[in-house]
Amino acid sequence: MRCDSFHHPPPTRLGTAETHFKLVGVLTAPMCISQLMLLQVFFLMVPEGVWLQPSSPSGAAPTPSDVGPASPGGTLQSSSEGSETPWPVPGISTAGPTVVTPSAPENGTVDLFPALPVCVCDLTPGTCDINCCCDRDCYLLHPRTVFSFCLPGSVRSSSWMCVDNSLIFRSNSPFPSRVFMDSGGAGDPILTYFPKWSVISLLRQPAGVGAGGLCAESNPAGFLESKSTTCARFFKNLTNSCTLDPALNAASYYNFTVLKVPRGMTDLQNTKFQVPVTLVSQAGSPLLSGNICQNVVSQVIYEIETNGTFGIQKVSVSFGQTNLTVEPDTSLQQHFLIRFRAFQQSTVASLTGPRSGNPGYIVGKPLLALTGDKSHSMTLLQSQGDGICSVKKHEVQFGVNAISGCKLRLKKVDCSHLQQEIYQTLHGKTSPEHVAIFGNADPAQKREWTRILSRNCNVSAMHCTSCCVIPVSLEIQVLWAYTGLQSNPQAHVSGARFLYQCQSIKDSQQVTEVALTTVVTFVDITQKPEPPRGQPRIDWKLPFDFFFPLKIAFSRGVDSQKGSASLILILCLLVLGVLKLETK
Repeated sequence: MRCDSFHHPPPTRLGTAETHFKLVGVLTAPMCISQLMLLQVFFLMVPEGVWLQPSSPSGAAPTPSDVGPASPGGTLQSSSEGSETPWPVPGISTAGPTVVTPSAPENGTVDLFPALPVCVCDLTPGTCDINCCCDRDCYLLHPRTVFSFCLPGSVRSSSWMCVDNSLIFRSNSPFPSRVFMDSGGAGDPILTYFPKWSVISLLRQPAGVGAGGLCAESNPAGFLESKSTTCARFFKNLTNSCTLDPALNAASYYNFTVLKVPRGMTDLQNTKFQVPVTLVSQAGSPLLSGNICQNVVSQVIYEIETNGTFGIQKVSVSFGQTNLTVEPDTSLQQHFLIRFRAFQQSTVASLTGPRSGNPGYIVGKPLLALTGDKSHSMTLLQSQGDGICSVKKHEVQFGVNAISGCKLRLKKVDCSHLQQEIYQTLHGKTSPEHVAIFGNADPAQKREWTRILSRNCNVSAMHCTSCCVIPVSLEIQVLWAYTGLQSNPQAHVSGARFLYQCQSIKDSQQVTEVALTTVVTFVDITQKPEPPRGQPRIDWKLPFDFFFPLKIAFSRGVDSQKGSASLILILCLLVLGVLKLETK
C-alpha cells in the first residue's frame, strides 16, 4: 500500500509594483526605438486590468520549506505543525511491521503519527492506556509497532492518500511517499516458561476449526488482543480421559510462568522477568466417581495486565467447571477468554481515580463530583428486581440524559430522620459539593471544580403544621459547552444544580413506602463563533476612460506620436509609481 502526501502551497501573494515596473521597462526600452509601436500594441491588444494582475510561475519546484524540515536519522516530521521530542524508552526496544520509506526530495520528510501536546485518551493517570498512542505513561517511541490501532484523537491526522502499490509504476510527486507492508497476522505470541521441565512455550488459546469446531491446541494467544474462542472436544473413552487428559485439568492452565517481555528468555533464572499465574478461585482436579467425571474444565478466563514497554505485570485465571456422564462419544464444549487491561499500581492512579476525559469530558464517561477531598462519580437511583431502592447506584454519564426511580420503604421514625434518610437515598450518603469542570480535574486543585447549587424543599410554602415535608424527586441540571479550537473541541461543565421536589404527608397517614425519582439533564450552551472569513482580495479597478488620452494620441497617426512619446512615458511611470505605493 503506497501513501502519498499532499501539501497545498500557500496562497500566492499579490505582485508588487516593482515586478510590473520591470515588465514595463522591458517594453519601454524598445519603445524609444520603434516610436511607441510596442506600447501601442500592448495597450490595444491586452484587456484592461489583465496586466495589473499578479502572476506566479507555473511548475515551480517546491522548496525544502514546503516539504517540511528534514530531521536526522530519517525521522519523518510534519510540515504543518512542529513535532515534539519523543520520550525515551527505558531499556527496551520494540519491533514492528516492515516499512519502506522512499527518499524524499531535499531530504524533506513528514511524520505520519507525530506526538500530540494534549492526549484526550489518557484517562488513567500514571498508567499506560491501551491503544492510546499519545499516552506518555506507555514510554513508546513508535506506538504503532506495539498497539494494534490508535484511538481516535491520539494521533495527529495528516493529509495522505493511500492506493494499492500495484497501481503506481513511478511517482513523480515532489512530496514523500511510504509503502506499508501488511503483517496480516495477530499480535505477538506470549511466551511461557515451565520451571519444572525448563521448557519455553507459548500461551495457548484453543480455537474451533472445521465444520465441527474441534479444538485446535496450537492456536497462540496474541499480545494485547482480547478475544473469546469456543471449541468442542469428543471422547471415545471418557473413563481414561477424565483424569489423564490435560485439557480437562485446571492445573494445566496455570502451572507455568509468563515472561514479561520477550528478552526475558535470555535469562530464565532471573525471576524478575517472569510473572506467575494467579488462581482467582480454587478449582478441583478431575475425579471419576462411578460413571460421572467431576470437575471438568468448561471455561478458562485469563486476565492479563500490561504496563507499556514494561510488559506483562499480572496474570490471573479463573475457571468454570462441570460434570460429564461417561457414555460413548461424549462431547464437551469449552470456552476460552483472554482479556487485556492496563496495570494499575501507581499511587497517583489510586488517589485520583480514572479520568473522564483529558482534558475535556468524553460523552458516556462518568460525571465527576467532589465531596470534601474525595472524588467520585455522581449517581442516580437504582432499583432491585422488586422495585425497591437498591444500595447500588447508576453512574451519571456525561452528555446522557437519564431518569430512574424506585420505591423506598419508610421506617417509623420522626420527620427529621425521615427527611435525612430520603435525602441520602436521592443524592448518596454524602451530598456532592462540587462538580469537575473538565474530565481530568485534580481533587487537590479546587479551581478545577465548580460548586453545585442546591435548592432544598421549602417547608414554609407547604402551609402544613401537622405534616412532614419530604423530597420525592431530584433533578440534576448540568450546563456544559465546548471550548478550544473548532478542530479539537473540549467539553467542559459550566455549572450544575440540584432541584428537589417535595410533598407533604400527614402524621396521621400510615405511609409504608414512597416513590422516588432522579433525573439528570445536560444543556449545551456552546456559543459557536462566526464562520471564518478569507483574506480580503484586492480587486484592481480603474475608470473606464483611464486610457482615453492614450487612445486619442494613438489614433492621430505616427507623426503625432513622435511629439507625445515623452508625455506618454511620463504618464506610464506616474501610474506605476502610484500602484507601487498602494501595494506597500
